[in-house]
Amino acid sequence: MNNLAQLLQRHAGTPDKVLYRQWEARTRADGSAEAAAWHDYTVAQVIALAARWQQAFRMRGFEKGDRIAICLKNGVQWVAIDQAALGMGLVVVPLYVIDNAENIAWCIGNSDARLLVLDTPRALPRLRELMPALPAVVCIEAPAAPAPGGTPEPDTLATFLPASAPGFEVEPLEPDALATIVYTSGTTGKPKGVKLGHAGILANVEASSKVLELRGTDTSLSVLPMSHMFERTCGYYLMLHGGVCVAYARGIQQLGEDLLSIRPTLLVAVPRLFERFLARIEQAVAGSAMKRALFRITVRYGWKVFLGEANLFQRMAYARLQPLVAAPILEKLGGRLRLAAAGGAKLELRIARTFIGLGLKMIQGYGLTEASPVIAGNREDDNDPSSVGQLLDGLESRISEAGELLVRGPSVMQGYWRNPEATAKVLSPDGWLNTGDIVEIRDGKIYIRGRSKDIIVLSNGEKFPPEEAEAALLDNPVFEQVMLVGEGRHFLSLAAVTQETDEKKLVRLANQQLKDFPRYVRVRRVIAVKEPWTIDNGMLTPTLKVKRAVVCQRLAHSIEAVYGSDQED
Repeated sequence: MNNLAQLLQRHAGTPDKVLYRQWEARTRADGSAEAAAWHDYTVAQVIALAARWQQAFRMRGFEKGDRIAICLKNGVQWVAIDQAALGMGLVVVPLYVIDNAENIAWCIGNSDARLLVLDTPRALPRLRELMPALPAVVCIEAPAAPAPGGTPEPDTLATFLPASAPGFEVEPLEPDALATIVYTSGTTGKPKGVKLGHAGILANVEASSKVLELRGTDTSLSVLPMSHMFERTCGYYLMLHGGVCVAYARGIQQLGEDLLSIRPTLLVAVPRLFERFLARIEQAVAGSAMKRALFRITVRYGWKVFLGEANLFQRMAYARLQPLVAAPILEKLGGRLRLAAAGGAKLELRIARTFIGLGLKMIQGYGLTEASPVIAGNREDDNDPSSVGQLLDGLESRISEAGELLVRGPSVMQGYWRNPEATAKVLSPDGWLNTGDIVEIRDGKIYIRGRSKDIIVLSNGEKFPPEEAEAALLDNPVFEQVMLVGEGRHFLSLAAVTQETDEKKLVRLANQQLKDFPRYVRVRRVIAVKEPWTIDNGMLTPTLKVKRAVVCQRLAHSIEAVYGSDQED
């Protein structure tokens, strides 16, 4: 197999198999609209739709290597366009629907995309301002009103796609054929386009299938955007490889309803989603001292059972408590969830401990877009939640003098698109990718200790990566979002989104969370803000990472006031 489109083609022998499920309103034969509902898509339907996209590409003269930009919410159209383009040797450029127009325009221009596919025409006026030479545009939803005079109308599905097409084709490709350019969100500077090949992604899918055991009877609920490489490989290509039915969640607001409707057996998501679940659980038991006590006992005994440290009494008690306390909670996740996989960011041990204690199998993995993206993962039968598991088959690793993890193997990127300087900084001539993560490896498992480029150096020379300390701070729910501040200063401060207003209390709570860290990792002041850091206000990247420089800039006055009011010891 040397073309990612073979993942779809291989199912052609089972045309009636349901591959996808999505919520949509359909139009009846008489033109009237049906109420929105869940609809299934079979192999035959997906292949037919992909074939129509291929025919549309041919009719417009697209050639191998041309770039196609997809800025859509998750759904069958995303899959069909992607598979159609890959099958012809076109290069897919995924873009975040929630990203700002400036970033989208920059990525389109940098990649020289020949086509942009949008959900709706809402972003078009701003994109046209930013890009006078905007490429051809297809909108899944037709414009509600005609474009202003002189402005070209975007294509719609009705005008772009032919009614029928020859069969779906998958061209043989060279071993190093480029499949996609994935722009990293970046906490500073312009996004960089990661070049990933068909062979590398396929190698990552194959290796990941040995970590995440899939069954043909499984159903997965897709929550993360497919523009995120974690979702694209693990929630899309891997599921297609295993013949798993994927249902597309409508959005965060309807997630609870979707879980109950779809009743997934698999859930692949970032830790933030499980944090939300846990917050709702804690809120549900907050009103009753008895419920809180039973919940905590159940989790504590379940965790001991998982670790193999439970005594006879604890095992017997857990056997009674799990169906009475834990099962009704897990029922809110659909009641059939047999495995949850977290990735894309560090999973706090508190989150893993809680869900595992309730009886849910939860594993976490680790990776980078630059590695297609999975590098390591825990296995169901060999799970240490404080680690990110073992290296994937086919990869090799070593640790740099600075303690950073270096990896090499078929799934490592080909480099950054049109950016040899950035490539040279992280990819050696002999293929070693510097992840930038400081790690410890014990008994074959990788433990992330922080990011080398995020090291805080205090004015006394003490230095440490803040990520692990920030994760510890988030274990206390009073802190909703956090960022440690102190570069070049004589003490640490904490910027935190919190509803608590008493600074002395916040300092005390923060330092309780930091008690296991070296003495110099203590905060003297807390800058409390109530407004959450979001993508819309520019404080988070589309992958929900804190933009440290932006937070520092927005809070510059408060930060200077903190350090100006505290004299050196």
